[in-house]
Amino acid sequence: MPCKFTTRVKPVPLEDTNLFRPLKVGDLELPHRVVMAPLTRLRATKYVPSKELAPTYYEQRAQKPGTLIISEASFPEPQFGGCDTAPGLWSKEQLDIWKEIIGRVHGKRSYMFVQLWNLGRQADPAALTKEGLRYDSASDNVYMSKEKEEIALKVNNPQHGVTKEEIKQYIRGYVKAAKNCIDVGADGVEIHSANGYLLNQFLDPISNKRTDEYGGSIENRARFTLEVVDAIVEAVGPSKVGIRLSPYGLFGTMSGGKEPDIVAQYAYVLGELEHRARNGKRLAYVHLVEPRVTDPSKVEGEGAYLEGSNDFVYSIWKGVVIRAGDLALHPELAKQLVRQEKTLICYGRYFISNPDLVDRLERGLPLTEYNRDTFYTHDAEGYIDYPNYEECVKQGC
Repeated sequence: MPCKFTTRVKPVPLEDTNLFRPLKVGDLELPHRVVMAPLTRLRATKYVPSKELAPTYYEQRAQKPGTLIISEASFPEPQFGGCDTAPGLWSKEQLDIWKEIIGRVHGKRSYMFVQLWNLGRQADPAALTKEGLRYDSASDNVYMSKEKEEIALKVNNPQHGVTKEEIKQYIRGYVKAAKNCIDVGADGVEIHSANGYLLNQFLDPISNKRTDEYGGSIENRARFTLEVVDAIVEAVGPSKVGIRLSPYGLFGTMSGGKEPDIVAQYAYVLGELEHRARNGKRLAYVHLVEPRVTDPSKVEGEGAYLEGSNDFVYSIWKGVVIRAGDLALHPELAKQLVRQEKTLICYGRYFISNPDLVDRLERGLPLTEYNRDTFYTHDAEGYIDYPNYEECVKQGC
């Protein structure tokens, strides 16, 4: 990939900030606080990670010792999916490649948490139908768009509000996947309860119209997410579990800041996690998507919600916090956020185009611009061919 330095940000060295001071996260002693965000890249084939590409991709971005990498979102079982170019976590073939990926990361003396994903109503109903799978969400027929509804009805797979027994089945799937990840060497798992996917669909009143114990009140809407947390913690231990939340997110047609109770909803979840922590089950971290990025499909700066903040987390949750959202282009905000005790900063899109991003942030070196057109293609271009800074200089960038 030809190197081109971005003109969108003036580089600022961050070596003298808390970003480059050590912090304990779960069982890990991290020498710095730069985290690689979970980034869907769609290089899998029939749910199998690319053996030729994925290990190299993660190894490149683990090159700074002590980097915490959160993997791309991955499916515990087929029913969680409906997108077979994202990786799975259930078959020996898949797990053998994950073992290679994690081994490469550890070979660079860095660390990996694997993110556990369930699409819910964001899945493709037609793809699910071909695989003989349900089109699930929190509630029957509360579609995220007219287009999804038309596809679902055309393939005779209408949106299905999962039953209580199906919720239990999903929880068992999460637990099995978490154990599989730890068995192949992962340092932990991250529960994806953000960005409009299934657990988020239960949290949000725009998609959860249930009248049973999983719907209605703030407490009930949080039940599924907290049951997943409890089950995985029981299986692998709290220090190996993180969770991602997006209080102000709009992606997947979530409510975002326009819902008056949305902060109360997430404050309740955080309070429950802190309650568990004080009883000896503190999660490794809570990972929050900033209101600066309400829709990750948009370019930086578009769709920012300016009337809310995630700072409320610190008055409730006393553990480690990871904050993510358009921070590579705003080093002044990253500097401000890491002044908070136990805070890490998660970088996404610029970790794609800068495999040596940690060094560049530390030294204040120019960042290579990324090519959005190759984010979700299926080959090496825009995946493993971005060079380190020194090579960029040789190319005359």
